[in-house]
Amino acid sequence: MDTTGKMGKTHKLTVITGTGTTYHSKSFDGLDALAEHEEFLPHKTGVKKENHFTDFEGKTSFGMSIFNLSNAIMGSGILGLAFAMSNTGIVLFLILLISIAILSAYSIHLLLKSAGVVGIRAYEQLGNRAFGAPGKMLAAIIITIHNIGAMSSYLFIVKSELPLVIQSFLGKYENTGEWFLNGNYLIMIVSVVIILPLAMMKQLGYLGYTSGFSLSCMVFFLISVIYKKFNIPCPLDEEKHNMTPFAHYNTATNGTDDFCEAKLFTTNSQTAYTIPILAFAFVCHPEVLPIYTELRDATKKRMQAVANISILAMFVMYLITALFGYLTFYGAVESELLHTYSRVDTLDVLVLCVRLAVLVAVTLTVPVVLFPIRRALLQILFPAKPFNWLVHIVIAFCLIFVVNLLVIFVPSIRDIFGLIGATSAPSLIFILPGTFYVRIIPEDQEPFLSRPKIQAACFAALGFIFMIMSLSFIIIDWVTGESRSGGGH
Repeated sequence: MDTTGKMGKTHKLTVITGTGTTYHSKSFDGLDALAEHEEFLPHKTGVKKENHFTDFEGKTSFGMSIFNLSNAIMGSGILGLAFAMSNTGIVLFLILLISIAILSAYSIHLLLKSAGVVGIRAYEQLGNRAFGAPGKMLAAIIITIHNIGAMSSYLFIVKSELPLVIQSFLGKYENTGEWFLNGNYLIMIVSVVIILPLAMMKQLGYLGYTSGFSLSCMVFFLISVIYKKFNIPCPLDEEKHNMTPFAHYNTATNGTDDFCEAKLFTTNSQTAYTIPILAFAFVCHPEVLPIYTELRDATKKRMQAVANISILAMFVMYLITALFGYLTFYGAVESELLHTYSRVDTLDVLVLCVRLAVLVAVTLTVPVVLFPIRRALLQILFPAKPFNWLVHIVIAFCLIFVVNLLVIFVPSIRDIFGLIGATSAPSLIFILPGTFYVRIIPEDQEPFLSRPKIQAACFAALGFIFMIMSLSFIIIDWVTGESRSGGGH
């Protein structure tokens, strides 16, 4: 097994150093490739590995890697999937979810194959290999912007939901203004007490335990959604006057008789918004290569298995959550599922526990999302320096500080990060993996017009379509004001 691995590596090294139309101009690049190649060889006794931007061997187990990647995939968007299903119908939602899960797995395949050819396991270095310094800078900037947006969205949930949880525990029906009911103070406390210590971990693999706990919280959320399906009648008679404008629209168009009937296919003014929601539900690509680096006995096949299992697990969780949430409220489901349950009973103990579980889940996801940003910044600022604890901690502190400022002082951040999500997410899922693959895989291994490269190019083009479509929806939102505010994106 080792022999074939070494033979495969030798073949790749020959390809790296032998490509290029002007060989003399690639000589430094060849040496650089040699260094990168040797750094990520499988662990061998007696061989000293030179430090690059990490100084540890891959030690994270297969199971912990699955927990980390699953936690990176699962975001707050799970709360909006039932609303998405209400705008597409069950069958169309299932088709879209399956398609996007497969595309996401294919995207990770492109990333891993590109990384395997050049012996690099950093997104930014793949950009450098494909397009030089501009590619490295672009990849680092996109990862930083996207993940800061994700961290901010998680802390916005903490800011809005944690005061309500504390308020309910104290038996208060309204916010009475104490400091411990102020969301701004609470996110600072959560950031200092929970997020910052976890963000100081040297290895992402150590967060496998918190990721596992975070996932268990979301499993509790899932079980509660299933349980509530059989305990909430439809329609919500006394609450019907509180339905969202979209719910009224559904009632008006479909009639009250079939308001509580599941739709297999349906379209309305909100349907187009669900496509970006579902597309972004599987964004985990900035975390894939860091998790690959820290995976024990790392091989492409082993990491692809981690990715496939994680995507499959999240696919099942997304589908069940969306299905039972939709079958509970049908056309009355809101863009944030927990808000819909609150309309039934404000002080429902189970809903309170679910809200707390979701808060724990998103809080423990923030450090996992922070790691790729720090690696991106290290690639830009200190590309050749060994690990330094001071730099490691300072970057984590500064990132958390900046995100706290955004969450506290920007009153309406939805459109800002909607714009970021519409540009960075398609880039990370579709455009960069596709273009990296076309540029990095050698011509003598796969000609430019070979089927894999044509598929990768089409995949990147699909990303541009998603980007244009998402930006169009946001611009329409801005032009039409709040008339579409029911959409969850």
